[in-house]
Amino acid sequence: MIKKVGTTVRYSIFGYLIGEGFRNVLKNKKSTIASLVIMCATMFIFGIFFLVGENVNHITKTIEEQQGMEVFIYDEATEAQTTELGNQIRNMNYVNTVTYKTKEEALDQMKRMFKDRKGYLATYEGEGNNPFKASYVVTLTDLTKLEEVQNQIATSEIVANIQTRPDTVNALIQITDGIKLITGIILVILIFISIFIITNTIKLTVHARRKEISIMKYVGATNSFIRWPFMVEGMLIGLIAAIISLLLLGWAYSVLSSQIEQSLASLRGVEVLLLPMSEMFGTLVIVYLILGLGIGALGSAISMRKYLEV
Repeated sequence: MIKKVGTTVRYSIFGYLIGEGFRNVLKNKKSTIASLVIMCATMFIFGIFFLVGENVNHITKTIEEQQGMEVFIYDEATEAQTTELGNQIRNMNYVNTVTYKTKEEALDQMKRMFKDRKGYLATYEGEGNNPFKASYVVTLTDLTKLEEVQNQIATSEIVANIQTRPDTVNALIQITDGIKLITGIILVILIFISIFIITNTIKLTVHARRKEISIMKYVGATNSFIRWPFMVEGMLIGLIAAIISLLLLGWAYSVLSSQIEQSLASLRGVEVLLLPMSEMFGTLVIVYLILGLGIGALGSAISMRKYLEV
């Protein structure tokens, strides 16, 4: 019976602390609105940089996947040997796509490149005059593995030579690494700025209620009993701010992304596809919940420290 009463008391205290946190949000409207606005603005800016970073990495990765090598095949190779080579390449690690290009397609490609100077390729017309070799155009999922894949393909006896663009590949690798580093640094800085701003905002709320905290201390309330309603209040404000910021960010992204894609396509004549919000939504929800709940609770706990030392 005593155990049951003790459990009931614990549940009652827990319910009181949670309920008090909710009541504080509604009771202190001015400080709640101030904290909410600051948190929404900070989290919205954080979300913008997060989405920009994700899209830059996506676009760079797409460009990376279009780079690779061209594997030229000896004219003496049989159809069976050529097909076997293609299957071997497809089964290699880090290979993204493998496209076969015939001798005729290679010649047609050159004709398109020199369409204003057709006379240069006139001697290559007719059967038996085509000097170009059949080839496999290979793209990779990871450009840093280019040399490793190239060495594996070069072991085949029907491979005449392999053409790569090492300068382009190295430049892309450096750009990708640089973008990831800069994006990571910006996001970390924004997290620290968010913690600093939100902690100081919550500190103003706690300062305005310092007398209430002192009275509770003098009547014998424990630090945990005093702290938890404020932490619940901070977490609730953080959760509301996360939801509002996420909705605003989702709406802004859906409107702006289509306009950006259309503008770039009309200006440059190429299709630039940004990541759909649905692909980033799950990660963004997790990040926002961690930021909202974590910073709200942490900010309240840090802000209350000196007022509990009575």
